[in-house]
Amino acid sequence: MKIVFYGAREYDHYYFDVLAADPEYGCEIRFLTANLDADTAPLARGGDAVCAFVNADCSAAVLERLAQVGIRCLLLRCAGYNHVDLPAAQRYGITVLRVPGYSPEAVAEHAMALALAANRRICKAYIKVRNNNFSLDGLLGYNLYGSAAGIVGTGRIGAAMARICCGFGMTVLACDQYRNPALDGLVRYVGLEELLRTADLVSLHCPLTAETYHMINAETIQMMRDSAVLVNTSRGGLIDTRALINALRSRKFAGVGLDVYEDEDGQVFENFSDDVLRNEIVPVLMSFPNVVVTSHQAFFTRTALQSIAITTMENARAFARGESIPFNDYSIRVHSMIPFDVSDRRAAGDQTLHDPYQLPQDADARLLGKRGLL
Repeated sequence: MKIVFYGAREYDHYYFDVLAADPEYGCEIRFLTANLDADTAPLARGGDAVCAFVNADCSAAVLERLAQVGIRCLLLRCAGYNHVDLPAAQRYGITVLRVPGYSPEAVAEHAMALALAANRRICKAYIKVRNNNFSLDGLLGYNLYGSAAGIVGTGRIGAAMARICCGFGMTVLACDQYRNPALDGLVRYVGLEELLRTADLVSLHCPLTAETYHMINAETIQMMRDSAVLVNTSRGGLIDTRALINALRSRKFAGVGLDVYEDEDGQVFENFSDDVLRNEIVPVLMSFPNVVVTSHQAFFTRTALQSIAITTMENARAFARGESIPFNDYSIRVHSMIPFDVSDRRAAGDQTLHDPYQLPQDADARLLGKRGLL
């Protein structure tokens, strides 16, 4: 099977080259640094599948061009698929496969890192000390111990964040349409309004849907404590950025930590250090001393990249052989769509919270050991 790999970075080679060299997979990968869009889609000619990341353009126009050059499979090396036009994929006969779970702890740990950095002004403190300024002015934070955390979305990532907050000695409130029994005794489920009014730390871990778009807006921000810390490592569209900026200007929030933000697609994972940003959102957000912004890196750990590479290659091999997808079905269907998280699965009619997409705990270790990556 020939795979055209879009948006390749050096770290992608480290994990995918070893697996592609394994004859058991029977895959040949052609790496392109260019990202997938309407102009680069014709470069996939000669391939059977393309591999794309969360910042790729997977619109109907792009999928049509991919189909025209013979592409039959879209391998997403990410969990989210809101950037894929699924009806168009079905129309053009392109199977869409993803990596539904790789390392929820990676994202949750980054969410807590953002909360700590925003609360304790770590970035500002670092810059001050670098300039030989050892005063404590402007660095005052508060204890997380004994405060309340609010977790919006209690799927795998949200559950991992809840456990981290418990480890910090926090009272953990949770909001989800359906309860995660793995969190019994750790969290107390409440409505969104009660969570926002009560929590000192609000961390978003839900998918971006029509229902969750701008769930943090001018009205819901008013519900939150002035001293709250807001963290988003899920999707930028969950927060109305204009409303957030207006709230920050009125000195709302003790801190805000963002790994994602609206309209990030044009600059995510790119280097503009010698250029001028055309997107005004980041410069405005970074002008606030209590805001920390990172570059969509919450997933970016060795463990996560290993899991992404393994699952992507397993998906490719199974598709090429016409087999069912390994570790249960990771395919995305238009009429029977694999949901993004626990709340989505329940909304789709899954009345159990059994996670059919969870890899066996030792799966990565077994496969990585076999491939010589451990």
